[in-house]
Amino acid sequence: MGATAHPTGDWIVQRGRNLVMDLEDSCSKARFLIRDRDAKFTPAFDAVLADAGIGVVLSGIRMPRVNSLMERWIQTCRRELLGRTLIWNERHLLHVLREFESFYNEHRPHRTLGQAARVRYPHPSPAWIT
Repeated sequence: MGATAHPTGDWIVQRGRNLVMDLEDSCSKARFLIRDRDAKFTPAFDAVLADAGIGVVLSGIRMPRVNSLMERWIQTCRRELLGRTLIWNERHLLHVLREFESFYNEHRPHRTLGQAARVRYPHPSPAWIT
């Protein structure tokens, strides 16, 4: 993840390079990246992803539901993290966001699993089985 007060096209391209390197380091494969039509996503950004074998899919024009998952994550991040944490500088912000991302994806209890964390605990058995 990255943060800046004034993102530019070059900054976005560097974020794309970092994403590709992170995927390679974790031995993960991505086939597609869904992005909006912001002018900051230059052809150079698309070229970096194409070189890595990742296809770029543009979201539709004026389609708010396309970005619903990311918007939900941003709302949760604002409500559970940024609304309760005093951030000192950009370095601290990036550290806190990395920690929250790990917590959100690996350790956070989820209501659909009976408050069991996704990674560490098996699904709870239904009450009628006991």
